[in-house]
Amino acid sequence: MPDYDIAIIGSGLGGLVCGAVLGMHGYKVGIFEKNRQIGGCLQTYARDKTIIDTGVHYIGGLGPGQNLNAIFKYIGILDKLKLKQMDADGFDVIGFGDDRKTYKLAQGYDNFIKQLLVDFPDEEEALDKYCDKVKEVCTKFPLYNLRTGDYTEKEDVLHIDTSTYLSSITANKRLQQVLAGNNLLYAGVADKTPFYIHALTTNSFIESAWKCVDGGSQIAKLLGRKIHSLGGEIHRNAKVTRLAGSNAIEYILLEDGRKVTAKHFISNLHPAQTMEMTESGLLRNVYRTRLQNIENTVGTFLLNIVLKKDTFPYLNYNYYHHETDNAWDGVNYTNDNWPLTYALFANAISKSEQYTDSLTIMTYMRYEDVAKWKDTFNTDSQPHGRGDDYEAFKKEKAERLLDIVEKRFPNIRFCIRSYYVATPLSYRDYQGSADGSMYGILKDYRNSFNTFIAPCTRVPNLFLTGQNLNLHGILGVTISALITCGEIIDIGALMKSLSPELRSFPSGNSQGAGDVT
Repeated sequence: MPDYDIAIIGSGLGGLVCGAVLGMHGYKVGIFEKNRQIGGCLQTYARDKTIIDTGVHYIGGLGPGQNLNAIFKYIGILDKLKLKQMDADGFDVIGFGDDRKTYKLAQGYDNFIKQLLVDFPDEEEALDKYCDKVKEVCTKFPLYNLRTGDYTEKEDVLHIDTSTYLSSITANKRLQQVLAGNNLLYAGVADKTPFYIHALTTNSFIESAWKCVDGGSQIAKLLGRKIHSLGGEIHRNAKVTRLAGSNAIEYILLEDGRKVTAKHFISNLHPAQTMEMTESGLLRNVYRTRLQNIENTVGTFLLNIVLKKDTFPYLNYNYYHHETDNAWDGVNYTNDNWPLTYALFANAISKSEQYTDSLTIMTYMRYEDVAKWKDTFNTDSQPHGRGDDYEAFKKEKAERLLDIVEKRFPNIRFCIRSYYVATPLSYRDYQGSADGSMYGILKDYRNSFNTFIAPCTRVPNLFLTGQNLNLHGILGVTISALITCGEIIDIGALMKSLSPELRSFPSGNSQGAGDVT
């Protein structure tokens, strides 16, 4: 008898959701995580008795009748989450350069238009077109609306470019850039990022935007408890080094030499990393090469700040800043003008409504900027320093970033008790992407099929999940996990289980789940 029905490699959100859903359907699940803490980007850590959130800065789609609400309610974790809804009139605030004027992106489509009309009173037609297009595109993606459907539904919207579309609805340059102003959410690239990525991401936050109070690791902990309650097992510090088998995966090999057998295997790792570990001849070289050569999104430089007590007010919104008038410039920085953009997130805490105890400031950083230290490795479970020159590099970059942030938040340095830096190397070591990518595979409207990764492989019992398949973020990865589960269980029945909780959406042709979102 195999050790498990389902063996899952990696305990990021995709692996945990797969484990919970398949456990609910009677499968015995084993999850194998190389790190001490589960959750991938859901992880938090503590410094100076303060919780620092590594990746969950806010979540969309959690309101009644919305898609993530329905999924989390189905799994049984929704009512246990500690959440705070963000400012209805401006969950994201956008700023440019030295201009003191800022622009608000509001929750609810009518309110979204209303708030922007304050600053763009002559642009109602453009804003109506924009909102209608976002909603139209979202209806084309069946699983996003928790229904089965056909790939052909979305074919006519896959090849729309975000920056080109925004330019087409208005000649107002500032409005174009405001609508693209939070593109750090998906590492947007002008003339490349498909509009569907923008629409699916933005829509969820316009519907409703939420902070996790005291950190996003609560999601991982609740999913872990759900898996354990269903008889599943989660193995920490259990790095998988090989997926062995020819016509099917027979077992996974752990770093300590143990072999684990299962009927089915799900990899939550980057597909390229999965291919490196899988020996089956059923995986054609052209497929392996495509996954190895596919372009990833840029990496991130993350500045996590612990604040002195009661010095920095809690901001119930996120602030996105662009040093130039072009919201797309940030990803194209040079060593001399870095950083060209940043996002500032104030963490919601239960011990105070008025103040926050930590901030996260995020900007772009390419892997090549830290490549000289690529042969080093450092995690909480396997701590190894990268050297004094790396520490000096982080400090210099952190201070440069604070110089820019200080222009908008003049007292921020006074409020800092300590700060901690993550670079693309941190993401590489904790998340497993070879180049420390922020959001996995980069989508390109000119070649959407090439960046579509199916959850099934030619190895009949090997499946993929995670942010690289369809869409990143809490919502995107959760839906991608459902798609993966749909290769093993009846996706139609699963969608029917979820649909009573969901608002009515247009129906589609029920032909399975094996397509993008």
